Amino acid sequence: MSAQEPTAPEPTTPATPEPTAPEPTTPSSMVLAQAPDGVPTVTRGDDLAALLTPVLAALTWPDGSTGIAEGDVVVVASKIVAKAEGRLVAARDDAERDRVIAGETVRVVATRERPDGSVLRIVENRQGLVMAAAGVDVSDVPGGTALLLPEDPDASARKLRRGLNARLGVRPGVLVTDTAGRPWRRGVVDMAIGAAGVRVQADHRGRHDAYGRELQTTIVNLADEIAAAADLVKGKAVGRPVAVVRGMAHAVTFEDGDGATALIRPPAEDMFRRGVNEP
Repeated sequence: MSAQEPTAPEPTTPATPEPTAPEPTTPSSMVLAQAPDGVPTVTRGDDLAALLTPVLAALTWPDGSTGIAEGDVVVVASKIVAKAEGRLVAARDDAERDRVIAGETVRVVATRERPDGSVLRIVENRQGLVMAAAGVDVSDVPGGTALLLPEDPDASARKLRRGLNARLGVRPGVLVTDTAGRPWRRGVVDMAIGAAGVRVQADHRGRHDAYGRELQTTIVNLADEIAAAADLVKGKAVGRPVAVVRGMAHAVTFEDGDGATALIRPPAEDMFRRGVNEP
């Protein structure tokens, strides 16, 4: 009986690699921010997209183009969003204002008494944001009233995006913003509290720097950077509550995305959950 001839090994099929998300478009080397004049006064029940459409359509850019284009980001102050949504409440004196703030407070982070005897409260509000006075604003509103933040800023951003898309035929990213202070830094900056169609973070972990070192912790908050850039040209003091940022198309997505809620640090990651001035 002859020895059995060795058989060739069965050919193997290479494992199919897991699908990966495409790399984002290379960032532009130039970012432009423009805030239009002529935004009408906003009151309860106004259709914000309808009010903004004429002023956005009239924008003129250095290259001669007009209006807004795919890849632009429309940045809107939360104040006019809140006014349109009817978030104005009575606050006829300090005691009533304190009750309004208490009603918007989920957790007190820190308190500090000012020289005049009033108390500054840094709190977590209903939207999950840590802000002074829960984000309750008494500036640029009628006397005896206060303005709350939009109830759901991400939903507000999605609604405005749909409205602009229907009227202008483009699908811009939309950010709803508000100013806030930051631990260890003086001064306030604008940050995104609502987002639609904007990739709010850029995760660079796993990439390598110019010296070949792998990045381990670098996650860039794109939404807040866009908000801060837009605030250089907009602002309530100059009557410009809206700005358009061009050059951030790599951060604009077709889908609305997770919104700015994804930027809120969960308690397990919060190293400063208790303020040092908390009793």
